[in-house]
Amino acid sequence: MSKDPRAFLASLFDAAIAAADPEICIPANLPAPPKGRTIVVGAGKGAAQLARAFERHWPEPVSGVVVTRYGYAVSCEQIEVLEASHPVPDASGLAAARRLIEAVSGLGEDDLVVALITGGGSALLPAPAGDLTFGDEVALNEVLLASGASISVMNAIRSQVSEIKGGRLAVAAHPARVVSLIVSDVPGDDPAQVASGPTVPDRVTGEEALAMIDAYGLDLPEVVIDHIRAASGAGIMPDDPRLSRNDVRLIASAAVSLEAAARAADEAGVEAMILSDAVEGEARDIGLMHGAIAREVTLRGRPFARPVVILSGGETTVTVRGKGKGGRNTEFLLGLAQAIDGLQGIDALAADTDGIDGSEDNAGAFADGASIARLRAAGGDPQAFLADNDAWSAFDRIGDLFVPGPTGTNVNDFRAIFVQ
Repeated sequence: MSKDPRAFLASLFDAAIAAADPEICIPANLPAPPKGRTIVVGAGKGAAQLARAFERHWPEPVSGVVVTRYGYAVSCEQIEVLEASHPVPDASGLAAARRLIEAVSGLGEDDLVVALITGGGSALLPAPAGDLTFGDEVALNEVLLASGASISVMNAIRSQVSEIKGGRLAVAAHPARVVSLIVSDVPGDDPAQVASGPTVPDRVTGEEALAMIDAYGLDLPEVVIDHIRAASGAGIMPDDPRLSRNDVRLIASAAVSLEAAARAADEAGVEAMILSDAVEGEARDIGLMHGAIAREVTLRGRPFARPVVILSGGETTVTVRGKGKGGRNTEFLLGLAQAIDGLQGIDALAADTDGIDGSEDNAGAFADGASIARLRAAGGDPQAFLADNDAWSAFDRIGDLFVPGPTGTNVNDFRAIFVQ
């Protein structure tokens, strides 16, 4: 094991990313070539890398189009790669959604559509349904992102107001066969929740979506509420006969990546304990909880013996109360840092596996038992940073941001706490 605990933690992050490498996941999940054409469509932060790997391993000609976040594109020879805004949609995403629908329209039974779907696709595919406008969908996303609602709730609501989400892209491809190759970034790995399920509908009805909106007190545009109410019962359900030939394959997930990180820790001589691959909740509170566990291990040797790496995945949420810069992983760490303040021998890394936490260029950050003291010494108030949702600025001030760059995949958040 490296003498540097942060280098050790970064190596576990690398192992988690490698387990979701498209060059590994794509060849193992290729469908049989069709009699007709092969059309590839895709969306998400890792869609371009999936498309490139598909091209390399597919034995026949292929065409199609995928959309990814700005700065995440890679070159493909046959598949067109578009870029659009994330997490708030823009006009480029609107145009990309139309391109995907056009690409799968007018196909026959002998044709094959391969859908490459990763997290981030919801924002990258704005396609307002009915009389809704692009502005309505942007307003919806802004409210959802600031609400603190879980990703499953957000995606269930998004699906109700879209012409492409909730299985509608697969319906547009009928009668062609659709094979969805999905990299999960959602707790529980429900494929219908990844990117709001362009090719995989869920069972959430309009009435249930309205109940979610009420439960979270979401202040949505009235025209959005009216649309969901009017369209209630008209959504695509999993048993729709137009989806009978569809094949859904989960090719990478947080569970697989955490297991890879655990093996890497074991090879370095440190036992690893995976708490869960589906942790949800308010980021700062989940940070306090993880910190309490690390504290218990340090002070009392329970529930795990030292040395140990405590791993978890999933997707926390941030209820936006302030105007600072941040993301769920840095906010998690600011909560954790307070729980372990003053303790030696605890180091933590929390990062988004796509390489971006929030809207800045960092994936997350490092924290340890001296983080709070260093922040105060640098003139920062930890509580003030937390109150303003400004965890990025807190870790930037003490030089502890983690910036690996775009990873080419997206299997949710990665959290590792090393107790020496």
